[in-house]
Amino acid sequence: MIHSRNGFTLIELMIVVALIAFLSMLAVPNLMKVLAKAKRSEAYLYLRTIAQAQKVHYAEYGAYTTTLNGKGGLGWRPEGAFNYTYGFPGTPEGVGHFVGALKTPVSALSVGKIGDSTFIIAAAGRIYGEQLDILTINEQGEIALVNDALQ
Repeated sequence: MIHSRNGFTLIELMIVVALIAFLSMLAVPNLMKVLAKAKRSEAYLYLRTIAQAQKVHYAEYGAYTTTLNGKGGLGWRPEGAFNYTYGFPGTPEGVGHFVGALKTPVSALSVGKIGDSTFIIAAAGRIYGEQLDILTINEQGEIALVNDALQ
């Protein structure tokens, strides 16, 4: 009499589970970097928007401002849920800076500043690990990656 064997043995199932776990272990760090890059794209978008608003303000009033939202300011605030902290150090929250979902402290914006005919607006966030990701934009529209958290 010949016995027909259907299904998998416990050892075969354990090997398959171990292979899936190993492949997942390799893929998760790359996935986390991709998600961090997506968060960074938010910062690029918002920095360009703030810089454009600064240029409009300069054309109307002849000066740049640290007031992003409020009387005499740019009338800019991030829409919906946002991750990074944007703006200028030493300003009130909701007026001169906005703290995003990553809760990055405003002290991380220390590179941001306003001059008579120049500005540097900063965005900071902990998008990958504990290192800060800090980006800036100037009056020329040049975005600089001051501190790269993805390295």
